[in-house]
Amino acid sequence: MEPIIELTHVSKTFHAQNGEVEALRDISLSIEKGDIFGIIGLSGAGKSTLVRCLNLLEKPTDGEVVVNGNSLMSLSNKQLRKERQRIGMIFQHFNLLMQRTVLDNICFPLEIAGVKKSEARKRALELLEVVDLSEKAKAYPAQLSGGQKQRVAIAGVMAMRPQCIVLDEPTAMLDPNGRKEVLEAVHQLNRQENVTVVLITHYMEEVIDADRVVVMDDGHVVMEGTPKEIFSQVETLKKYRLDVPQVTLLAHELKQSGVDIPDGILTTEELVNALCQ
Repeated sequence: MEPIIELTHVSKTFHAQNGEVEALRDISLSIEKGDIFGIIGLSGAGKSTLVRCLNLLEKPTDGEVVVNGNSLMSLSNKQLRKERQRIGMIFQHFNLLMQRTVLDNICFPLEIAGVKKSEARKRALELLEVVDLSEKAKAYPAQLSGGQKQRVAIAGVMAMRPQCIVLDEPTAMLDPNGRKEVLEAVHQLNRQENVTVVLITHYMEEVIDADRVVVMDDGHVVMEGTPKEIFSQVETLKKYRLDVPQVTLLAHELKQSGVDIPDGILTTEELVNALCQ
């Protein structure tokens, strides 16, 4: 597969009153087109700084950021603004316009870009169907649940057809049902729109279906691999004070007690199959 984003020896140092803070330390990684790429770690590990470097909202102190083969560090401000349009950013807060309907919120970025009203409406309706909110087109944000608001926000970012969307703790303020709704919408967009997804989360269960996962600690990438490879290393994750999915932890404890089952079990179905065998 072809990488859409490549980071090479990226470091970021902030200058504070009480000295320098090294937020990122010599990070190199590659995100492939069409992948769901998970980033996990404790608060303060450097996750948010890392994703803000992906489109130079934060300029690295050292290293290189390449998007679609273009080194962002060498672009003019005009070229950088154009390149940033390829990477949509979604945060914890929904940032919806309360006086506009759901449909109009999704149309808004297209209107600003000068897209014809009929084309904007058509695109917005398509996205509402993908995020399973077609019946809420005429509703206002105040009438929606937290999960529904976040799905509208994601659809609004997707309206501009970015190649990649970056979700920085998008479910942190949601209840379990809202988290489930948002993740289902993200996976649906990944499949139907072929959009690359970079997902930052502290909920381990949210990355079990990712293609690749990195673990960050103190500004470093300390682990990288598939979810199965990462969550097979329960004791290493504990060293970095991270939890593992409950099913994975149960499987690990069963194995420690002598039950012959494989490492890296991620789902209840996998655990049941392993026990039956």
